[in-house]
Amino acid sequence: MHLVAALDRSGEWVLDGSSTCAHWVADALDVEVSTAREWLRIGRKLQAHQLIDEAFADGRLSYTKVRTLSRVVTEQNEAELCALGERTRAGLLPRAVAAWLLGHEEPEETEKRQHDARSLSWRVDPDGMVVGWFRLPPAMAAILMVAIEARIMRFRPRVSMSTESGGDASGGAFSPPSVVEWPSVSQQRADALVDLINGGGVTIDTEVIVHVRADGCTLDDGTPIAGTIVERIAPESFIRALIHDAEGHPVNASGRQRHPNDRQKRVVHERDRACVDCGSTEFLHYDHVPDFDKSKRTLIDELRVRCWTCHR
Repeated sequence: MHLVAALDRSGEWVLDGSSTCAHWVADALDVEVSTAREWLRIGRKLQAHQLIDEAFADGRLSYTKVRTLSRVVTEQNEAELCALGERTRAGLLPRAVAAWLLGHEEPEETEKRQHDARSLSWRVDPDGMVVGWFRLPPAMAAILMVAIEARIMRFRPRVSMSTESGGDASGGAFSPPSVVEWPSVSQQRADALVDLINGGGVTIDTEVIVHVRADGCTLDDGTPIAGTIVERIAPESFIRALIHDAEGHPVNASGRQRHPNDRQKRVVHERDRACVDCGSTEFLHYDHVPDFDKSKRTLIDELRVRCWTCHR
C-alpha cells in the first residue's frame, strides 16, 4: 500500500496510458479496480497517520482494522482510535468506532459526514447476477430494513416440496412430500425488496425502534444513531416508553388475550434480545411456554423469544 501511494505521487502510471493509478495497479497485478482504489486510499492514510501506520507494521492492527479506522481517522482522533482498534476485535470495531464518534463529534458533523458518505452501486457478476450494495445513514437504513423484515413476516415464502415417486404419472401412488425447501434469509430479503419496489408493500405498517438510554441512542440492533435525529423525528412520531426497574429489567405486563400485545412484546424482546434456542436475531416470534392451549393466558414470564425456524 505504501508502494501504491508512492506510485500515485510519482505520476509514472500516466506513461502507460492508464486513466488513474488504480487502473494501472489493477492491470499490473490482475486485481479489481475497486481493490486497487482501496489500497491507494489506505496507503494515503497510512502516510498521513504515523501511529496507525506503525501499529499496522508491527502487527498490533490488522488490515481489516486499518481499513475500518482509515475511513474516519483525523489528526485529532488518531491516538484514541488507534488505541480503540488495538483493544477491540475486528468484527466489533465498526460499531465501536461509530459509537465513539457519536460521543466525540458535534451532531452536525456526524450528520454531514454520514450524508456525504451515502452511496448506491452495483456490478454484473460472471454468472450474470447483479450484485449491489448501499451506504445509508442509520435512520434511512432503518426504514428500509424494517420494511423488508415486515414484508417477510407478513407473507410466508413460497416452498417447493420434492416427492419420492411411488408410481407413475398415470395415476400410480406417490409417497407424501419428503423435503420442504425453505428460501434462505437472504433470498427472502431479496424477494421482499423487489416486492416493495414494485409497490407491494404500501399496505404494511412498520415500526422503527430507537433505544434512548443514558449512554446514547441506538437502533434496535445496536447501531448508534445521533440524538439530534431522534429529537427531529420525535414530534411527528408515536412514542412508546418502556419502563425499567431499579435493576434495569423491563417492568412486567400481562393479559389473557391469545397474542401478546405490543407492550408485552417490547418487554420480552428487551429481556431475551434473541432466540433463546439458537441466538438468532432474524424474524423473531413470541412463543408461549407452556402452550396457550394449556395455560389460557399470556404472561410475560411465560413468553420466550424464538426465531421463525425454531418456533416452527
